[in-house]
Amino acid sequence: MKKIFIILPLFLSGFLFSQKKPHKNPVKKGAIAKFNYQDEFKKISDEILTRGTAYENLAELTKGIGPRFSATPGYTKASEWAERKLKEAGAENVWKQDVKVPVWVRGKESLQIRSGNGEWKNIRMLSFGNSEGTGGKDLTAELLLVNDIAELNALTSAQLKDKIIFVNTPIDQRVVNTVDSYLITAKSKLLSASVIGKRGAKGLIIRSLTTASDDTPHAKMIYYEPDDRIRIPAATIGVKSADELEKLLKKQKVTAKLNMTAESKGEAINQNIIGEIPGNKDAKVIVLGAQLDSWDFAEGAHDDGSGVAQCIEVLRTLKALGVANNHTIRVVLYANSENGGQGRDMYAAYVKKKDEKHIFALGTDSGGYSPRGFSLDMPPQRRRQIFEWKNYFLPYGIYDFDQTYAIQDISPLKKLDIPLAELVVDTQRYFDYHHSVEDTFDKVNKRELLLGAVAMTQLIFMIDKNW
Repeated sequence: MKKIFIILPLFLSGFLFSQKKPHKNPVKKGAIAKFNYQDEFKKISDEILTRGTAYENLAELTKGIGPRFSATPGYTKASEWAERKLKEAGAENVWKQDVKVPVWVRGKESLQIRSGNGEWKNIRMLSFGNSEGTGGKDLTAELLLVNDIAELNALTSAQLKDKIIFVNTPIDQRVVNTVDSYLITAKSKLLSASVIGKRGAKGLIIRSLTTASDDTPHAKMIYYEPDDRIRIPAATIGVKSADELEKLLKKQKVTAKLNMTAESKGEAINQNIIGEIPGNKDAKVIVLGAQLDSWDFAEGAHDDGSGVAQCIEVLRTLKALGVANNHTIRVVLYANSENGGQGRDMYAAYVKKKDEKHIFALGTDSGGYSPRGFSLDMPPQRRRQIFEWKNYFLPYGIYDFDQTYAIQDISPLKKLDIPLAELVVDTQRYFDYHHSVEDTFDKVNKRELLLGAVAMTQLIFMIDKNW
C-alpha cells in the first residue's frame, strides 16, 4: 500500500462532471436497459439520508455497550446486539460462527521516569495488546533512545543489555494519505519487541502512532516470534511525553520504572455474527463486513463501530427499497480484529471448506468519515467494469477508484481469488483518535456516516445487478 492520493486531477474531473448530465447507462448495443442507475442511486441516497438508522445504531453500540474487547462480557453483549440488529434490518438468515480468540487481560499498568536522583514522574501509557507484563513487579532500567534501525544495528549487545529501549519515531506528516503514513511507520522493525528483545533489552517503549499532537496514548498490537526465549513487555506513550523524554535523554541519563500486570490466559470462544438476504437468482455471495470488537478501553466509534453500523444499514436499505437481489447479500461482523485476527481467518476457512462461490467482498474499517471512493484489489477486467460506473458515483462525492489495496478483515479472502474492495474515506482525522480513549461517538458526524453507507449500498447494488 504505497500509493498517495492525487487530489487535483480527481477534483477537476468531479468539477467538470458537475457541469453536465450523467452519462446514460453503459448498455451494449441492442441490449435492453433494466435499470435507470441514476434513479436507483437517488433512491438509495434519499432512503439513507432521510430514514437511515446507522447513527442511532452506532450510539447504541458505543454508548449503550461501550468497549467490546475479545473474550470480555462487552463483546458478548455486542454479539447479541448485532444479531438482533441484523434481524431488524431484514436479514432472513442470521447465525453465529464460533471463533477461538486469545484471552488477554490488561490489568494494572504504570510508567514512571526520573533523571539522575530526582523525583519519579508518572507518564501516561498503554501496554501493547497481548504483551507480556512484568508480573506486577517494577521493571527498573536505564532508558536508551534508538530512532532508526541502522543505529540499533550499530549498538553492541553490551550497550543494549538490560536497557529499556525508547523509540520516538513519528508518523511522517509529509505523506498526505495518513493510512500510508501509518503503515510505513507501523512496519518498522524498531517497533518489534522481538527484535529488541533478541538484542538483550528488557523492555520497549514507543511513541504512539498518531497524527495528533496531544498526550493521549494509542494502543498497538504486539507480535512475538515463536522462538522468543524471553518475551519482553512493551508500552506506548503519548506524543508530548515522547518528545519531552527525547529532549531529556539528550541531556542526561534517565531511568524508567515499568509495572504491568498484563497477562495471557489461554483462549475462549467468541462469534462472528453473520446475516444475509438470500439471492433470488442464485446462491453466489456478495459479502461486506466490519470488525465488531474494539479495544478494552475504547468505545471504538470510528474503529470500527461506524463500519458495523454501515454494513447493517446496507441490508436495511435494500430491504426497505424492495430490491430483488440476484445474489446473496451477506454481512459478516468479525470477532477479534484488534488483537489477533482470528475472526477473519475463520470466515475465510469456512468459505473454502464450504466451497461457496463469492463474487465480491467489501470491507470498511477506516472510520465514519466522508466517503471518497473504493480501493479495488481485483483483476484488471473487473476494475475496468467498476471504472465504467464512475459517473454514477460522482454526484455523491465518490471519485477515487485508483487505489489497489484491501487490508481490512476481508483480506484473507484474496487467497480464494475473490475480488476485494475497501471503502476509501477522508482519513485526515482518523489517526488522531485511532486505538485511543478519544475514539468516541461524539467524534462521528451523522451525515458523513450516512454518506458512507450510501456509497456502499450503491456499489453493492451495481455488483449485484451486473456481475
